[in-house]
Amino acid sequence: MTSARPVDPYAHGGQGYPEQDSQHYHPPQAYPAPPGAAPTVGPQQGGQQAAPQSSRPNAVRVARTGARTVPRTRKARLRVAKADPWSVMKVSFLLSIALGICTIVAVSVLWLVMDAMGVFSTIGKTISEATETDTESGFDLVAFLSLPRVVMFTSVIAVIDVVLATALATLGAFMYNLSAGFVGGIEVTLAEDE
Repeated sequence: MTSARPVDPYAHGGQGYPEQDSQHYHPPQAYPAPPGAAPTVGPQQGGQQAAPQSSRPNAVRVARTGARTVPRTRKARLRVAKADPWSVMKVSFLLSIALGICTIVAVSVLWLVMDAMGVFSTIGKTISEATETDTESGFDLVAFLSLPRVVMFTSVIAVIDVVLATALATLGAFMYNLSAGFVGGIEVTLAEDE
């Protein structure tokens, strides 16, 4: 009794590939062939390779444009929701002290320059002659606007400015926090520097 042995359709020369009709089989293509040109195929029957794309007369090469890629700038939109009154008070206090010191130095330098130019003596002489009487001498502007008196007056103004600026900045921080709770605060857009 003999049994029919099934035919293995994949046994073709011991290669493990199914039999294909070489006249109707075309390997898949990555890109479609241009109009009027022969389709691009892999290994041909008989071991011949397909001609390269550049050797075909109908091959068209697309020219590259000189456009450059514009780098994208990342942006972040942030919102200042709250200002810490304690930090605002410290910063405003230090800035007010620095401003007061600069004011004292600037006034002292200005007084020395004007005194070297003879401005106080000229103006003081004019005022003294205008206010002089038969029994009393005129007003002495040079003695009134002496350097120690001017520096002391400027120092008092600087101290008052430090106190007022610190108090106003702290009060402004409280008012900003109160208004930011209603309107959301100040929006700031930050961009990355390329």
